[in-house]
Amino acid sequence: MSQGQPRRPPPDGGGARPVMYGDVFDVSGELAGQPVAPRDAAKLQSAEEAVLGEAQKGGPAAAMQSAAAINARAGHVGRAQVTGAIADEGVAVAVAETELPGRRVVTESVAGQVVARLATPPRVVATQPSGALDKDAVTIGRALESVAAATAAAAGKPVDQSDAAAIQAAEMLATGRIITVPGGVAAAAQAAADHNAAPAARDEDRIKLRDVLTGARGKLPADKAATREDAERVASAEVRNRPDMATTPGGVADAVTAAARLNQERPTRSF
Repeated sequence: MSQGQPRRPPPDGGGARPVMYGDVFDVSGELAGQPVAPRDAAKLQSAEEAVLGEAQKGGPAAAMQSAAAINARAGHVGRAQVTGAIADEGVAVAVAETELPGRRVVTESVAGQVVARLATPPRVVATQPSGALDKDAVTIGRALESVAAATAAAAGKPVDQSDAAAIQAAEMLATGRIITVPGGVAAAAQAAADHNAAPAARDEDRIKLRDVLTGARGKLPADKAATREDAERVASAEVRNRPDMATTPGGVADAVTAAARLNQERPTRSF
């Protein structure tokens, strides 16, 4: 069973049959042939919010909401309907998180079947809430540069869309802007991802993370200390664009999370 990204439901709401769970997730048995209903989606969204703090953009609950809306518009399900297989289960939906060494794994399930599993850096525990405001706190730009300077495999990784999305999120958080800075690090990352995705691109010609992130602070018109919220948003952007829904070890999300942890989990910092 795949535990990666949910499939996007078909766009047309006037089809002869409803969007089934099997159209959205890799599930089996009775659940696969059941239509996705609005209350199902609402339950999973509530579970995501309770465990994760917010519903995940592009995540399982969002995919279910899209499918349920299509089904409701076409008259296949009622807006208050609950799928039979879910109603029969003791626990309709579940979102659980497990802390492993160096990784936080979130598993989402419906009617006892896993529909998604994502892996991100462990949460930052803000024992020093004001630490990120200190003048010597680690900034987002510095965290990005640390990826390029590292000897880890991530530095030599060809830039892909997940990296570009994470870098764009980091740039927006650092600068406070909601648009990509022309000539900035996010623009460079997106150009690199597009270049690398070209069928004709040879391995030796692909642009690496170190190529984009070296001197990142000089490409940012503004910068700020990394916080727990920044780390979570960068990680979310990265996993939404990876088929396996896992951040790259030593990559952008890991670096921003490490910076936030140094800023907010202990008073003495070095980076």
